[in-house]
Amino acid sequence: MDRVLGEVLRAAVWDRLHSLEEVANCADDDSVLVVVRSELPRLVAGWRAVLADHSPDIRGHCPACSSFWRPWVAPCTVWLSAYKHLVYAESLSSEQFEESAASRS
Repeated sequence: MDRVLGEVLRAAVWDRLHSLEEVANCADDDSVLVVVRSELPRLVAGWRAVLADHSPDIRGHCPACSSFWRPWVAPCTVWLSAYKHLVYAESLSSEQFEESAASRS
């Protein structure tokens, strides 16, 4: 049951991201503005919640990524991904960012 629920949740999230991307790429400016005003605060809150879960503990380990056997020293991949997409990407053109992302894959 957990696997099925996980698949349903992942599909719903991917579908939502796809629909937001479609609006950003294809909708008229007024529609984009309406969507941005309603969705951007929720996306920011979502990133904050995820990053809070991955904030380092007093030993500098990510509690969400660490296990008893293998502590994960911060910054974890979640923080690195957040930096890459929210900060680093801001300094690049979309073409440069895509080239950079493709070269790291």
